[in-house]
Amino acid sequence: MHASDAPDHIVRARLPGWLLPRQWPSSDGQPALADLHTAQGRMQGVVPHDPARPLPAGTTWDVGGALVLPGLVDAHTHLDKAFTLPRMGTVKPGLLGAIEAMMVDRRGWTEADIRARASRALQWAYDAGVVHLRTHCDWWEPEAQPLAWNVLRELAQEWTGRITLERVGLIPLHLYTERSTALHLARTVAQSGPGALLGGFVHSTHWNPQALRHLFEAAQHHGLNVDLHVDEELHPGALGLATTAALLRALRFEGHVVCGHACALAAQDESTALATLDAVARSPITLVTLPITNLLLQDATTGRTPRQRGLTLVKEAHARGIPVLVASDNVQDPFCPVGSFDPLEALATGVLAAQLEAPFDRWSESLCRTDWLRHGPDALPLQPGSAFDLIVFNQADRWGFPSRTQPRVVLRQGRVTSGHASAAWHMADTRPTAPPPTPAKSIA
Repeated sequence: MHASDAPDHIVRARLPGWLLPRQWPSSDGQPALADLHTAQGRMQGVVPHDPARPLPAGTTWDVGGALVLPGLVDAHTHLDKAFTLPRMGTVKPGLLGAIEAMMVDRRGWTEADIRARASRALQWAYDAGVVHLRTHCDWWEPEAQPLAWNVLRELAQEWTGRITLERVGLIPLHLYTERSTALHLARTVAQSGPGALLGGFVHSTHWNPQALRHLFEAAQHHGLNVDLHVDEELHPGALGLATTAALLRALRFEGHVVCGHACALAAQDESTALATLDAVARSPITLVTLPITNLLLQDATTGRTPRQRGLTLVKEAHARGIPVLVASDNVQDPFCPVGSFDPLEALATGVLAAQLEAPFDRWSESLCRTDWLRHGPDALPLQPGSAFDLIVFNQADRWGFPSRTQPRVVLRQGRVTSGHASAAWHMADTRPTAPPPTPAKSIA
């Protein structure tokens, strides 16, 4: 298959265990292969493959057991900073050194510069199979919107139908010290169009619990969801995440909150860290871990091998039912010299750094759950009526996943937009006299 091809059905697909209902049949401990049916670019249903069942009408693509995932979500990125590293000199190691370098570079930013870099990033994400991307946007002045804010809003409109682009105003916590300023900032974000969220940078170097309260009060007043950089450090005394959970309960916060990083949990004693996660589990909070950037930024000193990994406690969070997403974060900027806006690259790093078991059947969920970014009921991908957005992997297998996932075929609304099928995959054009039977067992 080539770009623009549109199969009506994909048969013998290996879907991850988290996506399948409990009653899904299995053999030798592995879920049965699946057949996916589509019409006009929308999902009709997913059923266990039955070799005795006639092929349905239309174009059927037999992928021969290849791994298949829904479209990807990249829950935490920085499009305004992307691809700035090549024009910088030496950057001091660690988070604060990267911030210093970024502050110098941003003096020369123009709308054209931001647009060019962010557009390149969106194209990379699109090619990787990303359908939903959230970007943070540095916001340093209380009275002026950042140069990138409107550029990103325009790009969100231009990419409609290809990638859903959300924008988070990444605002230092000290700007929320005065309640009136917090309300002004929230109002500005709320009035800037759809897909906007209130954000904050919460770090022990400028810790202010009253300012954090003002942030949530302002978000509540203006009906905004919140996305925080919180405890991006290895200081065991960091209180951002624990205080966030307590405030949400005290304020009866009605929206949804995403907390990125939360590295300090890994530096705290076990009882303290787990008590915080217990509180998070009772709150409307999704955690996002950023393994590539945090491995590079945390415990960073020139000429010294790092001793700590800098990741949040993803296994413990998962065990408590806390939604956990894995995302790209920074790409080729002073915070991270590598990256590609492919969330699978971030997951590959996380599998090693956090020793994650069953990465395909369990942890691939952390790349696909767009519903974990918003307030509302859980909604698995590939439900009837949803967009037929899929990624089919030519060479990967579940044992080595996510190794060998770069070769892939991306389908959006049923059409192949990038990649080429394996020579072993079979395409058939079948015209049975009767429509395909209504599945008795379906993901729905």
